Amino acid sequence: MSLSFLRYLAIAVIVLLLDQLSKWSALSNLKIGVPEPVLPFFNWLLLFNPGAAFSFLAQSSGWQRWFFTVIGIAAAIYIIWLLYKNQTDKLLCFALSLILGGAIGNVLDRIMYGAVVDFIDLHYGNWHWPAFNIADSAICIGAALIIWGELRKSFGKSSQSQ
Repeated sequence: MSLSFLRYLAIAVIVLLLDQLSKWSALSNLKIGVPEPVLPFFNWLLLFNPGAAFSFLAQSSGWQRWFFTVIGIAAAIYIIWLLYKNQTDKLLCFALSLILGGAIGNVLDRIMYGAVVDFIDLHYGNWHWPAFNIADSAICIGAALIIWGELRKSFGKSSQSQ
């Protein structure tokens, strides 16, 4: 294993640790469903999401817990392979590391609690963005970085070919 590959795995482990420590803090200090105001647009709010993003399939009978667990494990294995194969693409590997740490964090929640622990509540007036966590944030930032990197490559190629 190369040093760069291990560095990317270390980034994923850091994301995972930050995610799990923040969830432990939320579980230890917050009451389920009781918002703790932080800023006029931001609360700490402990919730459990048995579904996927935006509570997709949250109302299902429980099968989704293991379905999303298996999907998360499969994604983690695939991401590790992608990290190994693409070590020279620093932006891609950094983004994949964020996604990997977040995916494993949410998988651990599903295994331990049967649902993902969410605790960040952004809102404006009575409108609330679905509650989320550090893992969700890392996954979204990683996905955005992948898109940005691919757009940079595409625009770089098109301007050079003219």
